[in-house]
Order: sequence, then structure tokens, then C-alpha cells
Amino acid sequence: MTATSTPALKAANEIAAWMNALGQDVNKLAAETAALWLDHPTPLSITARETADIEALAREFLGAHSFAVGAGVIFSMEAIKNKDGGLEWWTKREHAIEKLEFDLEPGGERFYDYQNMPFFASAGRTGEPAAWGPYVDYLGLDEYILTHSAPIQRHGKFAGIAGCDIRIRDMEDIFMPALRTIPGDAALLNSSGRVVVGNSGAYLVGERIRSAPSDKILIPIDVPHLEFSLLCGS
Repeated sequence: MTATSTPALKAANEIAAWMNALGQDVNKLAAETAALWLDHPTPLSITARETADIEALAREFLGAHSFAVGAGVIFSMEAIKNKDGGLEWWTKREHAIEKLEFDLEPGGERFYDYQNMPFFASAGRTGEPAAWGPYVDYLGLDEYILTHSAPIQRHGKFAGIAGCDIRIRDMEDIFMPALRTIPGDAALLNSSGRVVVGNSGAYLVGERIRSAPSDKILIPIDVPHLEFSLLCGS
């Protein structure tokens, strides 16, 4: 028997199903955000009313996805009138949901150059969903997270992204049962070959696997555009 007919393939399919379901919900969040300005010309104005509407959408998303620790939308500077950009993001803090505040002033001590963040830049370049992580989010959670995003389109043009943050330790809780059914060491890798979750101490979060060892194979995770794979025994 090969890995493609054993628990490894079953685990890959379970991970793909979970990720695709999440992707549908993030795409829905992006579409609902775009609908708030259905008849408005570009560039958009983000008033207190729109901020409240976005907050309601983010809170609804967080309430429906217990594993998500943050959610919201980020607009491109070209799409809105606000000179400092529009970053409307909420995060769970113990028993409360709070809006994150970022330094959006270029040259600031903690300037958050979100337009060059991979989860934003990739969605803008390709017009497709993106995922970036694991990375340490020093501006928000100060721990390893993964950000899943979907582009917001208005009149066929990129206007920003909607997305969510997931702690890697929470992804471990979700994926570990499937990964532990695989005999031997196995790990979920992102598009850059970095370990997202491993079933043992052999592969550490964030470690880059440049090529599969001779006794391992890579099984693609069937999620369009995100290019995750499962490293496991051959």
C-alpha cells in the first residue's frame, strides 16, 4: 500500500474539506463587505455607519467560527478616500471582542505596511484567496498565526481583502487527530514549504522543508490557490 491509499490521503482530504469550508465563509465575508457600498462610486468613504456594519460582520464571523481569533477587512489605499488606509479588524480578547489599532503612518515606529503583507498583496495580484502563515503577529497576538484572506472586488477591481486570523495552536487542535492517524512523522506545509502543523517533534512550526526527504512524499491539499501539501512517509 502507498501513502495515497492509507490514512495519509484520508488526512489530506479532511484538511482540504475544512480549509475549503473556511474559504467559502471568508469569500462570503468579502462579498458582504462589498455589498455595503453597492451603489457608491470609488474611492469609497468609510463613515461611522460603515465601520459599524463591518464590525457587525466581523463579530458574526467570530461568533460562528470559534477557532478564529481575529476577523475583518482591509481596504487598498486606492479604493478609499481615507489617506491612511482602512484597516477594520477585530480580535477576541478573553471574554471580549476588541478592535485592533495599527500604526498606519509611514515612518512610524510600528508602521504596519499591510499592502505588502503576503495575504494582502497576493490577493490583490491574483484576484484569488490567499493564506499566509505561520508568522508571528507582533502587532496583534504576539504568537504564531495563519491569516486566510479573500479579495474584495468592486466593479471588477480589487478594493481590499476580508479575512480571519487563526492561532497555529488552535489549528493543531483541529488537524492533529487526522495527522496522528498517519504512521511516522508527517506535517502540513504551506506554499513556501514551511511547517504549519506537525504530528511529532520532528517538524517544528515555521521550519522550512526545501525538499522532501528520500523516504517522504508530498500529497497536495486540494484547496484552490493556497498550495498546501502534506509531507508523509512514502
